[in-house]
Amino acid sequence: MKDFKHIWAVGLTATLLLIVVPIVAFVRWDPQPVDDPWASLPDHPQHTDHSSLFQGPFSSGPEVTEACLECHAQAAHEVAMTAHWTWLGDPVLIPGEEQPIAIGKANLLNNFCIGIQSNWPGCTTCHAGYGWEDASFDFSNETNVDCLICHADPSTYAKGEAGLPAEGVDLLAAAQSVRAPTRENCGTCHFSGGGGNAVKHGDLDGSLSYPEEHVDVHMGRLGFQCTDCHQTEQHRILGRSISMSVDTANQIYCTDCHLPELHDDQRITDHVDTVACQTCHIPAGAVREPTKIHWDWSTAGNDWPEDPHEYLRIKGSFVYAENIMPEYYWFNGQADRYLLGDPINPDEVTLINEPLGGILDPLAQIWPFKVHRAIQMYDAIYNYLLQPQTVGEGGFWTEFDWDQALRLGSEATGLLYSGSYDWTETAMYWPLSHMVVPAEHALQCQDCHGENGRMDWEALGYYGDPMLWGGRQGASATGDGGGQ
Repeated sequence: MKDFKHIWAVGLTATLLLIVVPIVAFVRWDPQPVDDPWASLPDHPQHTDHSSLFQGPFSSGPEVTEACLECHAQAAHEVAMTAHWTWLGDPVLIPGEEQPIAIGKANLLNNFCIGIQSNWPGCTTCHAGYGWEDASFDFSNETNVDCLICHADPSTYAKGEAGLPAEGVDLLAAAQSVRAPTRENCGTCHFSGGGGNAVKHGDLDGSLSYPEEHVDVHMGRLGFQCTDCHQTEQHRILGRSISMSVDTANQIYCTDCHLPELHDDQRITDHVDTVACQTCHIPAGAVREPTKIHWDWSTAGNDWPEDPHEYLRIKGSFVYAENIMPEYYWFNGQADRYLLGDPINPDEVTLINEPLGGILDPLAQIWPFKVHRAIQMYDAIYNYLLQPQTVGEGGFWTEFDWDQALRLGSEATGLLYSGSYDWTETAMYWPLSHMVVPAEHALQCQDCHGENGRMDWEALGYYGDPMLWGGRQGASATGDGGGQ
């Protein structure tokens, strides 16, 4: 009997093992992951003092690059494979086009300084290279890569026309100062997009070099560098703006570090599918420096009193605003893009980079945007936007002759100019993702759902405040859901 009990116990144990072990193998028994954003941050490289590694003297930027490549042999080749070098993205199929095409700063128009073609020496001041002064620039010459713009202490280094080192720069001192990029390095170009501090983005300006925590909690309270979110591998930097890109490749998301279910209040978590994190956590743009919200090129050339925030003869009239309330639109991460030569209706506003998405689009969320509106030139016969030459010999900024500037721009782009131009309205969208406030300063329920809430619910496709009405109007599942 005792042996039978022993055999029975062994058999039962074996049976349980056969059942339980597979379950244990496939079921996670440890606690569910917790919100630990720090686990997603990269390790910062240990600083190497370069002060004794460069002997110099250096008479040009490419000489510095040659010295860098003695130790970092692949670095320039890696940079040459990126959009920071080519100013073009990977080929992508765009609606209306038969073949995939590469687009970027190198061949697109905007409604700030219009475009790079024919204006290379001025625009390429912020290119990560040396000497891009015309269409013949040699992108295959890796010694043209500018290592210093990202790695030198900005107090020792600056760039001038065509991206060449500014006059008077001590290249040896700049080379000896190199280290991992800082906010000041990135900000040298990105804080000054559009021609000056805070002009373009609405969420990037010089205040982010050393921000207070209520301006940006990541950089202020937590001491983030840009590369903590814009992580980099082989010099390929994560992140893209819809001003240039039309797809979701190489993007950064809050959920790269934060769990969507991190809120204690389920009512807030219920918003995550349809409301971007940025909408609540970036209540305002341009919180420290005014940003440009309107540019009227049609007034340029007049001998009016000048003020950099109101009027410049070479550029026309401006409107700047500070502490702006964003405009809100559905956005699924993709955008349409005006391409050179696309026809327009000059009596309507041309949307240069319209965010895509709508209330019925399961991938779309309500996002905050700065919208920059402008009045710029178009061909009155062919009905498309035109690219003028503004800088250099014969350009508008020296001759103040729009007809001549447009003829020179036509030669550079290959886009026909009829000889007749007029003015039309355009708009560009800039999603806000920086200047994230601490949780205690995020939007509250009444900011959107109160009587004076900031949302234009009907423009977003609702019958009214969804807390009261709940219904949706018949918006397109793939088209623009609208916004205020």
